[in-house]
Amino acid sequence: MSSSSETQGSGSANPEYVNSRVRSRRAALFDEEDYRKLVRMGTGEIARYMEETEYETEMNALGARHSGVDLIEFALNRNLAKHFGDMLQWADGRLYEQIASYLRKFDAWNAKTAIRGVYSGTGPEEIQTDYIRAGEFDDSLLDQMAAAGSVEEVVELLSGTIFEEGLSEAYAAFEEADVLVPLENAIDKTFYEHLLDGTTASADRSSPEGLYRQVLEAEIDFRNARNALRLSRTGTDLDPEEYYIEGARLFEPGQLRQLVGSFDELVEYIRESTYGEDLSEALSELEQADSLVQFEQALDAALLEYSDTLSYTYPISICSAISYILAKEREIENIRAVARGREVGLSPEEITRELIT
Repeated sequence: MSSSSETQGSGSANPEYVNSRVRSRRAALFDEEDYRKLVRMGTGEIARYMEETEYETEMNALGARHSGVDLIEFALNRNLAKHFGDMLQWADGRLYEQIASYLRKFDAWNAKTAIRGVYSGTGPEEIQTDYIRAGEFDDSLLDQMAAAGSVEEVVELLSGTIFEEGLSEAYAAFEEADVLVPLENAIDKTFYEHLLDGTTASADRSSPEGLYRQVLEAEIDFRNARNALRLSRTGTDLDPEEYYIEGARLFEPGQLRQLVGSFDELVEYIRESTYGEDLSEALSELEQADSLVQFEQALDAALLEYSDTLSYTYPISICSAISYILAKEREIENIRAVARGREVGLSPEEITRELIT
């Protein structure tokens, strides 16, 4: 990633400039009324609806080569990459570094996409359909990973990236068990643990650096909560510490082994934590519906709300940019869920339950 020299002299180093642009993009996101319309449409109607929105450029550019859900998928991924690339062009200096570091989540996504695809024998073109080209990986690396002949080759291609060490350690476990969980977990852990690089735990919590770290800590804490509750609910023999991501505030190292043993105790611990108020609705959803899927959707909504709160409270910070990234991701996931749901014949009510609102 490199910021555009064209924008560097236009005030883009000023967070106020970036946040002004971000607020404009945020206002164009789909709202609940849009989703109410979409869930009642067929895939062709969804595609036509998208042509009348800010997805028009991508839909028109791809419409000659693709149709149906494939067209929607390609357009969503290309649009996402465009918007996040624009953010990097607007930003400069420390703000650019922070946004670029956060967008590595799409490098993690693409690495897992390639590994899953190669493992299952998926063709290179289909793997590339699922890529989101918004991280640091260049097109050459992504193309090579999609065309790799084995999982080992994908792991070798990722040498020299932040994922090298974790994947090298996890590859032996993959070979022994022939399951992808160790590799995928290594990629996720690496991304989240590198999120805090360059931040300082002692930074003033109301300073730009302190706010940036708060948002990142919340995302790590919510990921740890998600993993812990999954392990507790399934009663697996897997070691919770293998999934523990260091650096945040909710759990201490070694604490998960005890908490995962009792689902109710784990839920109560989270409810009484510093995030208790933020996650109250998500935890109630979990207890009432007894569904981890719905809890995880509520958790995603809570993370967005948490970042929104910080961005409103401290508008001259990176919080607005991260909040927009999360909101845009939510829109992409929701539109994708609607299109896939309609393709397989789910009812509007069933699809609506899948949406993150």
